[in-house]
Amino acid sequence: MSRARQPPLVTGISPNEGISWTKVTIRGENLGTGPADLIGLTICGHNCLLTAEWMSASKIVCRVGQAKNDKGDIIVTTKSGGKGTSTVSFKLLKPEKIGILDQSAVWVDEMNYYDMRTDRNKGIPPLSLRPANPLGIEIDKSRFPQKDLEALFPGMSADFTSENFSAAWYLIENHSTTSFDQLKMAVVNLKKQANKKNEGSLAYVKGGLSTFFEAQDALSAIHQKLEADGTEKVEGSMTQKLENVLNRASNTADTLFQEVLGRKDKADSTRNALNVLQRFKFLFNLPLNIERNIQKGDYDVVINDYEKAKSLFGKTEVQVFKKYYAEVETRIEALRELLLDKLLETPSTLHDQKRYIRYLSDLHAPGDPAWQCIGAQHQWILQLMHNYKESYVKEQKGKDMFLLCNSLLHSPMLDLDSDVRPSPIGHLSQSASLKRGSSFQSGRDDAWQCKAPQQVVFVEKLTKLVVSQLPNFWKLWISYVNGSLFSETAEKSGQMERSKKNARQRQNDFKKMIQEVMHSLVKLIRGALLPFSLKEGESRQYGGWEMKSELSGQWLTHVIQTVRLSSESLTALEIPNDMLQIIQDLILDLRVRCIIVTLQHTAEDIKRLAEKEDWIVDNEGLTSLPSQFEQCIVYSLQSLKTVLDCKPGEASVFQQQKTQEDVCQLSIGIMQVFIDCLEQLSTKPDGDIDTAHLSVDVSSPDLFGSIHEDSSLSSEQRLLIALSNCRYLEHHTFLNIAEHFEKHGFQGVEKITQVSMESLKELDQRLFEMYIEAKADPIVGSLEPGIYAGYFDWKDCLVPAGVRNYLKEALVNIIAVHAEVFTISKDLVPRVMSRIVEAVSEELSRLMQCVSFFSKNGALQARLEICALRDAVAIYLTPESNSSFKQALEALPQLSSVTDKKLLEELLNKFKSSMHLQLTCFQASSSAMMKT
Repeated sequence: MSRARQPPLVTGISPNEGISWTKVTIRGENLGTGPADLIGLTICGHNCLLTAEWMSASKIVCRVGQAKNDKGDIIVTTKSGGKGTSTVSFKLLKPEKIGILDQSAVWVDEMNYYDMRTDRNKGIPPLSLRPANPLGIEIDKSRFPQKDLEALFPGMSADFTSENFSAAWYLIENHSTTSFDQLKMAVVNLKKQANKKNEGSLAYVKGGLSTFFEAQDALSAIHQKLEADGTEKVEGSMTQKLENVLNRASNTADTLFQEVLGRKDKADSTRNALNVLQRFKFLFNLPLNIERNIQKGDYDVVINDYEKAKSLFGKTEVQVFKKYYAEVETRIEALRELLLDKLLETPSTLHDQKRYIRYLSDLHAPGDPAWQCIGAQHQWILQLMHNYKESYVKEQKGKDMFLLCNSLLHSPMLDLDSDVRPSPIGHLSQSASLKRGSSFQSGRDDAWQCKAPQQVVFVEKLTKLVVSQLPNFWKLWISYVNGSLFSETAEKSGQMERSKKNARQRQNDFKKMIQEVMHSLVKLIRGALLPFSLKEGESRQYGGWEMKSELSGQWLTHVIQTVRLSSESLTALEIPNDMLQIIQDLILDLRVRCIIVTLQHTAEDIKRLAEKEDWIVDNEGLTSLPSQFEQCIVYSLQSLKTVLDCKPGEASVFQQQKTQEDVCQLSIGIMQVFIDCLEQLSTKPDGDIDTAHLSVDVSSPDLFGSIHEDSSLSSEQRLLIALSNCRYLEHHTFLNIAEHFEKHGFQGVEKITQVSMESLKELDQRLFEMYIEAKADPIVGSLEPGIYAGYFDWKDCLVPAGVRNYLKEALVNIIAVHAEVFTISKDLVPRVMSRIVEAVSEELSRLMQCVSFFSKNGALQARLEICALRDAVAIYLTPESNSSFKQALEALPQLSSVTDKKLLEELLNKFKSSMHLQLTCFQASSSAMMKT
């Protein structure tokens, strides 16, 4: 295999700037092994491979193409080396205009430099109009950048044949180094050229003098020859021949010029005919263009063409024009009918309505299309509202019949979605354990929407209809009043003023239309939600709903939000205040009722949380119960957020004292119900929990599997889990709930929090004392028997050989408590261990103080064991336990011998070394415990 060559490298190009098609020489390295190896060559991004000529591995010749970039690299690509690079660049210049008499390597179109409008009636040769050097002096092209010249003379040109010719630019570009004397000479030359042009036809005579002189000389020579011969026959013959030649020349000249002049006259007549045809081609093609534009929907084009035709041919007397204009009027009349039908068609957008009205106005349609559109929209809205009510009432009856038949086929206990009221507990039961802070997910929103009561769906559809149609209806009226429906043409014709006058006369009629729509809206909503508020005669027209049960809090919230939206829309339309006050009273009653119903349902859901406890502990020693409790309340409050918030014009829900008291008591009751659930779970086994009122979701096999899978948990472990939950409730959950209460504007939050905290702390203390009593009493009770085991006597004992077994057993028991607590919740370890150490140190101090006399060895043994215990649990020492250890040591004789102190230190080190693994849990570094 051959070794790959280096990629091409371009190091030079000559010249380095130029116009398109400039021949350049490219030099560099590794430019290919031959013509076949060269596969690519670009200059300034343009492919120049077609003009490339490979000379050697270091030289290539080509021509620059018409590149887009002003400046760019030279890239050579070869088969052997691939795509190369460049260290130089090429600058592409704009081509200079070439005069008619200038030499050029390419073909130049002379028509671009010959303006036939210049002296078209004169016989001056075209080439004389465009001198290559108008100044008549030597041209010295400057190197002044073209871009700078364009910036210096914007919109100008150095071309003396251009209309925007700039003399300064021309002089800078062609005579930047010319001396002043030469410029004076150039002025003289320009004056001569101007005088020469002013001579006009005389210049032809002067230019042809030589010809006349030659002809005269020829005639004189002939005459002399005739005289020399002296022969009249020759004279007559020569004279006749000369006359014949002159006649033929005259006839030929006349024929030649007559043909030229004839062609000119024919061209002028053709041009005039084309102009006339072009002018009236608009009218001849207008009927067909109108049909095409109508089909495409370009009504603006049709109207503009019609106005133009009307102004040009509206009063014409030419029969052909009258015929075509009548056809145009027929098309326009059909267009008026089409636009009126589209205007009255429903449903339609406001934009289309305004557009059609403006079109009809510009087409001078008879009547008042705008008012016709307003009346049609009013009747259509009313009809839709009543049609909605009738259809939903029938659908409700059919749905109730279907549910009745379905209930006979399926047991209610097996219908997981039989309750249309969404329960937060039902949502929480979808997962065995929910983590704190997770967003509350509603997995059955779609199902709830499908099972929404017909009244709710009806109110939503009804208000949606009003909100979508009434604003456009109102805006159409406003546009009708202020005349913005019509164009400037209508304003000039006076149609706008007539429309404004008609609108002022019809204001009362429009007000009645709005009032009729408002009354229908309010009464239809009351008939669906509050049928008892309707009069007897109105129940049949606006009611007819079957009210089996009261709507739940969720549906009431949904209805309130829906009515609010319609109220906001009506407020924006400046509906009379008395109408809006009726809606505001309705909204206030619905809000109060929704809050009470929601809190009552929440309390019922909290009661069922006890059966939801699965005793599965997370990394922080918590079960899902606190999270379920908080999420249940948060979900309820979130569902009430829109109800509690006061919209503009609404009164506060808590403005009445009775409402405040009822809500406060319901909130306290919710908190107390959950505290009672905690106590019930902590003190009673599973068999004592009442499961008779379990919901269908709670009684599912999966849930009962998770409840009873914890049968191995001891009562002490249950107490620890409950304590961990209480601790989290006190420091997080209850505070979070209080914040949520305040955030949602609840009154008496301080009272709710205070009562709930007191009850929770009482429960926490009771459960803690129960656990400490269960764990500390066995350890404390084993100290005294262990100390005096084997008839041990402080007065007469051997030299200490180490810490005795009773203390090691006590430490092992303490470690067991530590392990149990740490397994449940590491946050409870300091609290529990401190109390255990206090109990042990207090008992040890009491035992030491009860000893009447210590021998030297006994004092050393006692000091060893006290110090070993104190050092082992040093991380959990409290002022009380420190005091107990101090009292125990003070009851012992002091060590006076250095040998005894050294022995004590050695024995302590030996103890710590031997029980290093067991004492690891007592180390101060919590990070080490986390790693292990």
